[in-house]
Amino acid sequence: MHQIPGLYIAQSSKEGRGVFTSVPINEGDIIEVCPVIEIPISQVPIIHKTVLHDYYFLWGEEMNACAIALGNGSLYNHEINANANFILDFEHKTIDFVAVKNIAAGEEITINYNGEPGDESALWF
Repeated sequence: MHQIPGLYIAQSSKEGRGVFTSVPINEGDIIEVCPVIEIPISQVPIIHKTVLHDYYFLWGEEMNACAIALGNGSLYNHEINANANFILDFEHKTIDFVAVKNIAAGEEITINYNGEPGDESALWF
């Protein structure tokens, strides 16, 4: 697992806990590469009945399976105009988090749960 130094978990003003940085991050920097636990399609209905429902990513070429990101991956909070983006790497079974803006020390790192910063589509939950 690759991760920049200085990431930490703290209470967020957005929702519960979030991922923050104690060091500045530059636009384009890889923040974290998180291995995933793949959840087979047959078990997706089960995960909807658990607390993990709020922490999974859609997964697979047809986006009909799901995955739990290890590391800090499942703790990044949603923001429409997020300062980071995530890339699903099916080949390496990772979710890669990359800064799309400069992020100041002490700032929360956010992603847009719809996949692209600026996407204002309604969330599924």
